[in-house]
Amino acid sequence: QVQLVESGGGLVQAGGSLRLACLVSRSPFRLYDMAWYRQAPGKQRELVARITTGGGTNYADSVKGRSTISRDNAKYTVYLEMNSLKAEDTAVYYCNAHRTSWDYWGQGTQVTVSS
Repeated sequence: QVQLVESGGGLVQAGGSLRLACLVSRSPFRLYDMAWYRQAPGKQRELVARITTGGGTNYADSVKGRSTISRDNAKYTVYLEMNSLKAEDTAVYYCNAHRTSWDYWGQGTQVTVSS
């Protein structure tokens, strides 16, 4: 069973920055497309950013230009750095690992942006 453990969430002021990390418990990490999703209260879960096995990235329009997703295959870890945080970024952030028909999810980490 693959386990994903997120860290780095917390309370941050608007305009601030944070970096989320997601550690994947098992190989082959390098063969997973990795992504960050978020879910705000009363809203559907939405894709924030994705990074493929080849390093290609895509971002939600709402975070484009102020977020960076990256991966360290040697550390089995994917990161999400977010800058210029806004109140609307407040959500539970989930890490996702995808390979063929398999999807794995972390338990989520809360990010709260105070205005």
